[in-house]
Amino acid sequence: MDGIINLSIVQMIFAYVLVIITLIIIKVQGVHREKEVIISNIRMTLQLSITGYILVYIFEKPHPIITFGLIFIMEIFAIYTVLKKFKDKINKKFKKVIAISMFLGTFTSILYFLFIIVRVNPWYNPQYFIPISGMLIGNSMTGVSLCIKHLSENMYIKRSVVEEKLMLGATPKTAVKDIVASSFDSAILPTINSMLGMGIIFLPGMMTGQILSGTSPVTAISYQIAIMIGILTTVIITTVMVLNFGYKTYFNEELQLIH
Repeated sequence: MDGIINLSIVQMIFAYVLVIITLIIIKVQGVHREKEVIISNIRMTLQLSITGYILVYIFEKPHPIITFGLIFIMEIFAIYTVLKKFKDKINKKFKKVIAISMFLGTFTSILYFLFIIVRVNPWYNPQYFIPISGMLIGNSMTGVSLCIKHLSENMYIKRSVVEEKLMLGATPKTAVKDIVASSFDSAILPTINSMLGMGIIFLPGMMTGQILSGTSPVTAISYQIAIMIGILTTVIITTVMVLNFGYKTYFNEELQLIH
């Protein structure tokens, strides 16, 4: 296959011309999001540039402490992002549940995927550990955010329904069963829909990146299938843990709904 086409500074400038075009379109549409678009592009450029140089150093000098340290930082940032988003909508106990569930769920999936499926050598190889961990953690963060949003909103909207079920003798688990089920569905549906369209409607990012780097499409497909199964499993594990332990934080020791 042909070698990789490196993008020069001039080519990157042409890429940023597209940003100018989007700003013009946004202004014409009267949305007033020009500032957000500019800031997001600047942050993206700086963050990815810094990350690129860090990864070059890590790939050249691999070390288990550095690899796991970086993954730990990724976990912390993912958990912090979720908690910050819902800081005024959930209680402290629920926040602890989210942190523990995300860490255990994603870390278990990462270790299984890399040690059992990919079988990296050396076992701490950052070239595999870091990008795969990023995809699993990132998608888990999205899934958890969706399930928390759905759960917190419906526990407020359907409070009277839940209390009515409790007065009729239902346990907290039974009273919120429908809410938990619909929250779980809202968390995993985007991933399932994404899997349904892959290969026919669009080529996913990981597969596209590998093909552009010169990897055989067959190998790229194998990795993409495996990572999507890993992503779905990770999202399911983390959201199930969050929901099945999180709903309990809405009730006190007397099994009454907390107001």
